Amino acid sequence: MKRALGFVFAALPLVSIGCDESQSMSPAPRFVPSPPTMPRLTSVQYRNTVKDVFGGVLPETALEPDTNPYLFYTIGAATTSLSEQGTQQYAESASAIVESLFADPKRRDALLGCTPKEAGDACVSGFIRRVGRLLFRRPLADADVARWVAVAQATAEGDLYRGVRMSLYGMLQSPRFLYRIEAGEDDPADPTRRRYDSFEMAERLSFLLWNTSPDDELLQAAERGELLDAASLEKQTRRLLDSPRARSAVQGFFDQYLNLGTLAQVERDPARYPAFTKTLLSAMRSEVQLLVDDFVFRRPADIREIFSTRRTFVNKELSSLYQVTAPGATEVAFVPVELPASGPRAGVLTLGAVLTMNAHPTDTSPTLRGKYLRERVLCQLVPPPPGNINLNIDNMGGMPKSLRERLEEHRKNPACFSCHAMMDPPGFLFENFDPIGAYRTMSEGLPVQTQSEFDGESLADARDLAARLGADPRVARCLVKQVFRHANARLDGAGDEPVIEALTEQFGSAGYRFRDLLVALVQSDGFRTAAKEVMP
Repeated sequence: MKRALGFVFAALPLVSIGCDESQSMSPAPRFVPSPPTMPRLTSVQYRNTVKDVFGGVLPETALEPDTNPYLFYTIGAATTSLSEQGTQQYAESASAIVESLFADPKRRDALLGCTPKEAGDACVSGFIRRVGRLLFRRPLADADVARWVAVAQATAEGDLYRGVRMSLYGMLQSPRFLYRIEAGEDDPADPTRRRYDSFEMAERLSFLLWNTSPDDELLQAAERGELLDAASLEKQTRRLLDSPRARSAVQGFFDQYLNLGTLAQVERDPARYPAFTKTLLSAMRSEVQLLVDDFVFRRPADIREIFSTRRTFVNKELSSLYQVTAPGATEVAFVPVELPASGPRAGVLTLGAVLTMNAHPTDTSPTLRGKYLRERVLCQLVPPPPGNINLNIDNMGGMPKSLRERLEEHRKNPACFSCHAMMDPPGFLFENFDPIGAYRTMSEGLPVQTQSEFDGESLADARDLAARLGADPRVARCLVKQVFRHANARLDGAGDEPVIEALTEQFGSAGYRFRDLLVALVQSDGFRTAAKEVMP
């Protein structure tokens, strides 16, 4: 089977110069806010919200697929347009939800909390006011209540409940529900910018930390105007982080940051890799999620150590793959283990998930593994290859034999050198791991060579790299930048540099604990303010 270099490129900013992000921007002397993004709810946020508002079991219909052109679904939701089919899917979902809620008279009556006498009475208006506050994440103005009551009256056609259903059906398709319309208000402290109002801060906070709309306590705090105050924001942020719901949202961030979703599409030849199974892929993803939970929630610790730790969690399949003893591990039960100090693994980059999703079906890919390190861990930019470059490295005249030799020969092409020189050398450090992450010393009948260079330093293997990353200041700064992008549903710009630098310093002062980073982010001007102009 022929192998191409197998580039998998995240979309890049419209302007980039060279391969290193540090070359594409200069630090701004002061923070300059960007326009608000107003993203559409992601599918997870949509489903979480309707479940929280209405409770019970609700039907799930297809929704427009989320996209992650810049790693995160929030950015995709802010940069992609809703298709005609997506609009229809929202209508179908709204219809299915409303019919489900009104099909059972008991559930309907509990939802309304009263029995309407006519389509425009106090029962109907009270229901619209109460549910509208939850769906639109702020109290409805009297004029808005009157408009939705008028919908109920116009569509009742002799059936009071039909009118209420049609109003709810419309509310579930309103842009005010489907989009996070966060335009801000004039900032009394700085007339050159806008600040997000108290209700906008409530939804920004809740969607970041819970992936759903604000609960009643947060909305009440917003109604009192408390979320314009940094101390109140910290109090509410810590409350949300103490909830089990925060675990799911934090895992969602790391799933996207580490690209764990691609594991589901991985295929391997079982004849060549008999240990490979779909359950192994699932275990790999669970392993990383357990590791994240351990660092963030179980024992809040320096999150940078996730790239160098020897602590992990394995089930029976993973313990066999890693060749470690794991008493109590079964096919479904994971147990904590300490990987041997003399072993080849250290940190998440040497775990099965990252190694497997950055490999080809029949061989490894130093290019993919090096690119993953550069872009996701160090926030460096690797441009796509020129369109006229031959990416096939199998047929090279029979000169080099090993994959490493073929890649080194490929780099002799001047069009390929600059970026492959960034990706391939650190990728070679992982060559002791095959396409499913199993340790090996031989490949294609030749001894594996892992000795390579990383930014001017000679390293022996992935263990050396893990130790180097543990002290690399770019790791913490990149994580801050990725969280900033995810939280704001946009890429950072030159004007954001002062905030990112300040957050990185606060992150370090707090012992690089991830939850403290989120608290600092929420209180920063980078999360609380926006430019005067609105994005087109």
